[in-house]
Amino acid sequence: MLNNSVSSIAIGSFDGIHTAHRELISLSDEIVVIERGYGRLTPGYKRCLYCDKPCAFYMFDKIKDLEAEDFVKILLSAYPKLKKIVVGYDFRFGKSRSGTPDTIRSIFNGEVVVIDEVTVNGISVHSRTIAQMLREGDIKNANLLLGREYSIHGVHISGQGLGSKELVPTINISVEDYILPKDGVYITRTKISDKTFKSVSFLGHRKSTDGSFAIETHLIDCKIDIADGEKIDIEFIDFIRENIHFDSLDGLRERIYKDISEAEHYFDIIS
Repeated sequence: MLNNSVSSIAIGSFDGIHTAHRELISLSDEIVVIERGYGRLTPGYKRCLYCDKPCAFYMFDKIKDLEAEDFVKILLSAYPKLKKIVVGYDFRFGKSRSGTPDTIRSIFNGEVVVIDEVTVNGISVHSRTIAQMLREGDIKNANLLLGREYSIHGVHISGQGLGSKELVPTINISVEDYILPKDGVYITRTKISDKTFKSVSFLGHRKSTDGSFAIETHLIDCKIDIADGEKIDIEFIDFIRENIHFDSLDGLRERIYKDISEAEHYFDIIS
């Protein structure tokens, strides 16, 4: 399908739509996403939620065996009014990753803009770096590189029922495709429908109860009824503590109250 109005595009995988990606996006009318199928900071169409430009998706498995020059020709055919192509300094494409910005210049008569390395606090901004920070529980730096709070999306599922009876009420969530932060407890915001709630969230194996893996969020000073399958987003703000074992429910309950108090203190400071 031809796009006769677009004069500039940015090309990349754009997993995360982080601060470096936004440099490319700001200089283009549309972004061309090379979808590799394992972008897990912003899986699939979720990229579109953090971008104010139209997104066109090209599936990597369908283009990976193309010579670099042939892929450029496909883009020029899809965008007949194209005058500018924007890529990152480390952009490689085509069979065996043989294509470079110079490959584009050899075929394309318009402007080729190459964005230099973007750093935040001396850290080079890459999706893989952000992913590693998440796995280590370094939420603050991951969010700095993202330029926003890291978010996961899932649906509500029934839990073990212990929280509301013996501990504190929690909402249990099933999440697929996303990179999950390190197991532990976090200060978060939880979005349900069009409302956002202050929250404390846990992810990991329930070491002190049934041992199963769970993603749970507790809404601070709020209790709502929610149906199974309802869509939920959790935004991670800061890491509170590791996932640890407690010998008794009393010990676990006391620690949960302390976690909630720490989150309340954070929200009081920023309010």
